[in-house]
Amino acid sequence: MEKAFLALKKVDIDCDEESDVLYISFGPPSEADDSIEVDEGVVYRLKGKNMVGITIISFKERFLK
Repeated sequence: MEKAFLALKKVDIDCDEESDVLYISFGPPSEADDSIEVDEGVVYRLKGKNMVGITIISFKERFLK
């Protein structure tokens, strides 16, 4: 896997409780042009070599047991 760069100038966290999905975005809003599923239901969102966010599906089921 290639390296991705991450600049933590701004972090936004949003949770869709109905769908049980956690969205973490880094920096100003930016649309990803690629994604990598690093674990089942955990997706890194990339724009070029920069990580613009992470999506975690079934967040409560995974972490809040």
